[in-house]
Amino acid sequence: MNKKKKGSVKLKKKLLDKYRLVILNEDTFEERLAFKLTRLNVFVFFSIGIMILMVFTYFTIAYTSLREYIPGYSSTSLKKRATELNFKTDSLQRVIAINEQYYNSIKNVLKGDISAEDLRKDSIIQAVKLEASEVDLKPIPEDSLLREKVDKEDKYNLFESATSTKSFVLFPPVSGTVSDPYDLKEKHYAIDLVVAKDSPVKAVADGTVIFAEWTATTGNVIIVEHSHGLISVYKHNGTLIKSQGDLVKAGEVIATAGNSGELSTGPHLHFELWNDGYPINPSNFIDFD
Repeated sequence: MNKKKKGSVKLKKKLLDKYRLVILNEDTFEERLAFKLTRLNVFVFFSIGIMILMVFTYFTIAYTSLREYIPGYSSTSLKKRATELNFKTDSLQRVIAINEQYYNSIKNVLKGDISAEDLRKDSIIQAVKLEASEVDLKPIPEDSLLREKVDKEDKYNLFESATSTKSFVLFPPVSGTVSDPYDLKEKHYAIDLVVAKDSPVKAVADGTVIFAEWTATTGNVIIVEHSHGLISVYKHNGTLIKSQGDLVKAGEVIATAGNSGELSTGPHLHFELWNDGYPINPSNFIDFD
């Protein structure tokens, strides 16, 4: 018992014995700093320092991008991208399966591999009979009037309602000076007209707006489809008044002139005419003077 008590007292004394850590100037031996330490304090401080370092290392790795450099960890962005690609692949597989089923059905129809039982002729014949019996096929006065009107509008007849493209007149889109004429050799399929900013841009004929959007190179663009296969194009507008699908009349304001788009060098209107997919010279149909 005495030996155990002596051993514990000796260990306690070693842990609690005070030591003095002094930092001296090497040249003058002047005392700069002094610390009173015990072995127990050193052990406690060292243990706390290791724990703090471990906690700091854990949070640094767990909540920063450094974890991506440790084997076994994967990038969050890569996981997200892989998940998106997985969904897209699944959707593509479904589309491919539907297309294959559709193509196989067409192939069977072309080859004549469909059995007569699949058609269910009796059901089809019965349905046709029911539909035909429910419809009154007797002519009505409106049918006769429509048939007469269509006959008059036949392009080969000589009735009074037959129209001609010779009476098709185009309205000038703006009042301005021609700065760059139509040049087929230079592939300039338009006429550039210098106008004041915010001048009204008018439709050259009756038609339907088929495009009214902004583009990077030509700014605000509006395209109108007319009769006789004619299409008019208006580019570099300041603002667009009409929208896609709107019906316009000849001389109706559809936009205001401006200087929009990367290819524009000042307020002007870039005007094009196309007929059946081919560019035509607007000066041959419109007087810009």
